Amino acid sequence: MKIVFLSIFFSFVLSSQILEKQNKLLWDGTDWEQVVKRVEGNLEMSYRIKSAYLTGILDGRLYYYLKAWGEKQAFADSLYGDRVDYLTPRETVRQLDRFYEDPLMDFVPVVSAMIIVHMQAEQIPPKVIDQYVTQTKYWINQLTLDMQSRGMHELLKEKQEKHSNIKK
Repeated sequence: MKIVFLSIFFSFVLSSQILEKQNKLLWDGTDWEQVVKRVEGNLEMSYRIKSAYLTGILDGRLYYYLKAWGEKQAFADSLYGDRVDYLTPRETVRQLDRFYEDPLMDFVPVVSAMIIVHMQAEQIPPKVIDQYVTQTKYWINQLTLDMQSRGMHELLKEKQEKHSNIKK
């Protein structure tokens, strides 16, 4: 058990160092697909890492939902209204693996891909899903361009200042 924990821990450390060097903010399909390669094809270890990542996303989402809900309940409900627990973790990983088989989806962040595969599972009309994919690609491309032109630290600083001024 201790070996499994250490393996997962070191995999995340290695992944975070690589992501940091690439100046990336979010995991996307390229990172998702690298997991299997990093664990040398061990499918159980790959599932554990991917599942841990999804659990982290859901924990963070719940944290910010509760934080927003404490301020304004209706706003929190509208912001976090997407169901992302429709599928089991194993099925979500499998659907994300399938989603990222399409090279055109490689730059869609895992967070957005999670919403997309759940929308597909709930049989949301394909036109709505395609529109969501298009909007996702637009905002991630815009964010990437902004990060390249101004730098990630400057962007985050601007967002922090903007949101701290709103609260005052």
